[in-house]
Amino acid sequence: MAVGALAASPAHAEAGPPDHSRAPEHAGKPGKPGKPGKPGKPGDDPPLSERVTAEAIRAHMENLDTIAEYNGGNRATGTPGYDVAALYVEDQLKRAGYEPYRHEYEYELWREQSPSVLAQTAPEEVVYESGSDYVTMSYSGAGDVTAPAVAVNTDSPESGCSPDDFAGFPEGAIAITLRGTCPFAQKTQNAADAGASAALVVNNAPEAFQGTVSELSDIPAVGVSGAAGTDMLATEGLELRVRVDAEVNVDSSFSILAETPGGRDDNVVMVGGHLDSVEEGPGINDNGSGSAFVLETAIQLAKQEDPNNKVRFAFWGTEEEGLVGSTRYVEDLSDDQVDDIALYLNFDMIGSHNYARFVLDGRMELPGSGGAPSGSGAIAKVFEDYFAAQDQVSEPGVLSGRSDYQPFMAAGIPAGGLFSGADGVKTEEQVEWYGGTAGEQFDPYYHTAEDTLEYINWDSVAELSAAGAHGVEFFSRNTLPVNGVLRAVDTGFPRVGDDWRM
Repeated sequence: MAVGALAASPAHAEAGPPDHSRAPEHAGKPGKPGKPGKPGKPGDDPPLSERVTAEAIRAHMENLDTIAEYNGGNRATGTPGYDVAALYVEDQLKRAGYEPYRHEYEYELWREQSPSVLAQTAPEEVVYESGSDYVTMSYSGAGDVTAPAVAVNTDSPESGCSPDDFAGFPEGAIAITLRGTCPFAQKTQNAADAGASAALVVNNAPEAFQGTVSELSDIPAVGVSGAAGTDMLATEGLELRVRVDAEVNVDSSFSILAETPGGRDDNVVMVGGHLDSVEEGPGINDNGSGSAFVLETAIQLAKQEDPNNKVRFAFWGTEEEGLVGSTRYVEDLSDDQVDDIALYLNFDMIGSHNYARFVLDGRMELPGSGGAPSGSGAIAKVFEDYFAAQDQVSEPGVLSGRSDYQPFMAAGIPAGGLFSGADGVKTEEQVEWYGGTAGEQFDPYYHTAEDTLEYINWDSVAELSAAGAHGVEFFSRNTLPVNGVLRAVDTGFPRVGDDWRM
């Protein structure tokens, strides 16, 4: 998952307060469609939620892990690991009968040229360690400054979100804000506009985090661990040195897309997850789990009868650099092509070690959720109803814009999806619902070298993939609750056994 669009970001935005009412309960040319599988007779096939198995998803994840192992330890964009993983996905899709195509794009690639520095120079000297005490935000501007550090509205989760927070800010000082309810880029730009020479964002958890300001900032921007930040804020006469040596170059990459040959091409259901990992590790949960689910869903859907609505599968590139692949894809669509997309479903992490069942908050009930077009709440309800039918608790997860659904929402396309958690902390009540460990992150290995097969929670994969597959099948048949479009054949609704699903 991308590290940054919103402040509840780097490290994904998690669920807000648990919703007890639900507890137990193309870019360029679209390419030529292939011929996935032979259609079965209506009623002969088990539901897609049973055909898409955790065992098959695990096999894909193991293959992605092997690819990373033999190609530098990761699948980051622009690396051999990403290129070989893309070849694997394309081969699997072709074997299933699809004709995958690549959406290519250029983007600005940010890289540090030498190690960064964060140090306290007064009232006494303290040298902070990169990776554990702080992490440079991607797309941070370069600079080397030593100046007094000034706290900015640090009694509020909206710290630094408003220019008013910087009223009277001393010219040239270093701004210290808290991670909270707005994008890091917004905090950093407000600081720069107020004359700050650098901007620090203190985490709302003890550890450091990897964030992004998405586009090159005017001043150095650094994410600080909660532990180090607490000490800084408690120090009188604090003076800091911040050094960032980074630059941006133009690079290119691609995403992979494939679609069913059958179904209405003016009412397309898009299903996606990002294929790239961070450079730090193989990214088996983030987002090997989501991309493996999307791949297996495509394979199994190809074996069923043609859907009523065309289903287009996407494996996004360069997500970890700021949602680049999905953003470029949507930007390259014509107005008519945008109108042809009924909805977008996103799957970014479904196997978190200390997992929860988060349904993206299409109703925007949670603080931090925003921008969801009409119909997004209906998408959430389909997933919630499925979990309830399995006697499984689900909770809303903040629709923060931190993953590939964001450009679709910005284009007015209803969006939703599932998420098993990243850097949020599990509560005692959530342990009752999901098991796991209270007081620990949903994924303690998020964006680290330890994001490996060893720490995947296979119960999470099984439960979220079944719900995800149900959602894909539901909308491949009917999108009426989302965009008012009736089925081409009749006005009936998807049904499971004796239970109507709507």
